[in-house]
Amino acid sequence: MAPISTPQTPFGRVLTAMVTPLTADGALDLDGAQRLATHLVDAGNDGLVINGTTGESPTTSDAEKSELVRAVLEAVGDRAHVVAGIGTNDTHHSVELARTAERDGAHGLLAVTPYYNKPSQEGLYRHFSAIADATELPVMLYDIPGRSGVPIDTETLVRLAEHPHVVANKDAKGDLGRASWAIARSGLAWYSGDDMLNLPLLSVGACGFVSVVGHVVTPELRALLDAHLGGEVQKATEIHQKLLPVYTGMFRTQGVMTTKAALALQGLPAGPLRLPLVELSPQETEQLKVDLAAGGVEL
Repeated sequence: MAPISTPQTPFGRVLTAMVTPLTADGALDLDGAQRLATHLVDAGNDGLVINGTTGESPTTSDAEKSELVRAVLEAVGDRAHVVAGIGTNDTHHSVELARTAERDGAHGLLAVTPYYNKPSQEGLYRHFSAIADATELPVMLYDIPGRSGVPIDTETLVRLAEHPHVVANKDAKGDLGRASWAIARSGLAWYSGDDMLNLPLLSVGACGFVSVVGHVVTPELRALLDAHLGGEVQKATEIHQKLLPVYTGMFRTQGVMTTKAALALQGLPAGPLRLPLVELSPQETEQLKVDLAAGGVEL
């Protein structure tokens, strides 16, 4: 049974885009994934995104993606929303991944903007519509033009919001003005996909976060959210400012690299990365330690 959701918070409020733990030889570490998922939900996450970019989805096979979703569901599926990343730059492939995720029991889908081939807005509309038509699962769009090369325009978001299965958007566009208009016009549940903008996006109507830094500071993110929802503006601002070194440190270089290093420093399941991603250098690891400590993270 899926955790409770509402139209305003279809996937909960605090979600972490979980890394994919690997064994020393680079194989999928399902036991580690279950232990990490349990740790993250215990820390306060309402949900987890599995097989997203932070989960190294470009370098995991379809079979591995399926195994991972099923393993995480077994571990925490009765306590948290398990959202499967199924987005690719191939609509047919994305549809097949969506159907597999539904069969595996996922509670929802995350569909990123097709990358590299740079479709038109009509192409984006048809791509996302095909995914939404393919299953009965709720869909969260993922708008990240810095990676995909193409933004989802507000008009396209408004059109897509008319589909009964398109219920949310993960916003990594970095444009608060456009976000404000899109939230107001589309009615989609809005999730911050850019940790540095978690609090600013709440202020213009976001309902929660899909976070990378949630791997190490979920309780603080929960406290920030609760303060904002409770009208404690100064407290929310203070938490935001305390987390600035964490936000900065976790994105000094590629986020999966820093996240797996941070988890390793805390003795949590992570493992190596798959090329083309590589482990942090000793100097980068030392800087990460400084950044995390400055943000109050215990290592």
